[in-house]
Amino acid sequence: MLSIQHCNTSAPAAVAPISNQTPGTVEMAAMGNKDNQTAYARLRRRSKATFLLFASSLVATDFAGHIIPGALVLHLYSNSANQNSRPDAICLFLGGSMVFFGLCPLFLGCAMAAERCLGVTRPLVHARLVSTTRTKVAVALIWLLALLVALSPVIGLGEYTYQYPWTWCFIRVLGNTKGTDVAFVLLFSGLGLASLAVSLVCNTVSGMTLVLARLRRRKCPRRIAKSHDIEMVAQLVGIMVTSCICWSPLLIFGLMSVRHSYSSHSETNDEPYRTLMVMGVRLASCNQILDPWVYILLRRAVLRKIYRLTTGRMDTRGSTFRRWEISSFQGSEKNAVKRI
Repeated sequence: MLSIQHCNTSAPAAVAPISNQTPGTVEMAAMGNKDNQTAYARLRRRSKATFLLFASSLVATDFAGHIIPGALVLHLYSNSANQNSRPDAICLFLGGSMVFFGLCPLFLGCAMAAERCLGVTRPLVHARLVSTTRTKVAVALIWLLALLVALSPVIGLGEYTYQYPWTWCFIRVLGNTKGTDVAFVLLFSGLGLASLAVSLVCNTVSGMTLVLARLRRRKCPRRIAKSHDIEMVAQLVGIMVTSCICWSPLLIFGLMSVRHSYSSHSETNDEPYRTLMVMGVRLASCNQILDPWVYILLRRAVLRKIYRLTTGRMDTRGSTFRRWEISSFQGSEKNAVKRI
């Protein structure tokens, strides 16, 4: 009896600590999970703010690059310049604007792709290194670098001149080209093509990382591909494709034209290259118009509306947009509540 009584009285004493600790353990786990979610939300807001700062700088640069050179081209068109016209102050300013507003979007797109690649592949390093202040400094340095390249003729590296059909000005690529002109074209085209190449590599790495995260999600439900990362990478890919289509022809045609002119020293066969340069600058002028639209149209909310208009379905359940959570933080919060 004593042993039985001892067992009966000791059993509650042994169970009591477990029953007392269980709520505390659950509460501590919930608090830890909440802290992790809060920290993640803070990092997500910082990441989104950095991307938006780059994107707003790109849109502002594209807007200025469309207005300023466009107004100067209209002025030159009304003055009816010809092949023998010497470059005046307006022509020099237009040539510098073409170089500056040509390199800035390419540099900004490259910086945005590198920032997103770091955020997707190394989020902790991104959180430690990237901040709003450093992003502003990076944007200022990008503008400064593009300005220094545009001012290269001031130090004797190349020159700006009227281009066929004598309504715009750019680097001298045809007619009496010198070694400094070749160097200037190589600098401009090399920086532009290098920026496009870096953007391509970074966006490819980011895309592959998100695809692998998507595949892991099927094996482990707790692994999720962050929706804001997917949205930003999709926008970057759209901007990169637009820049490649719009700027690659002018960059490549410039190299071809200056190589032809410098090697032949004759203007008899310049007509095909003049046509190529006109085609290239017309495509490049479309970049400033398309970049903001690419950023706007590739937002998830806009894509959802387009999906509803094209399919006639008001309910997106069962579609990709339904699975693409508005916020990965909300999705992780729902999973945490279910586990608790």
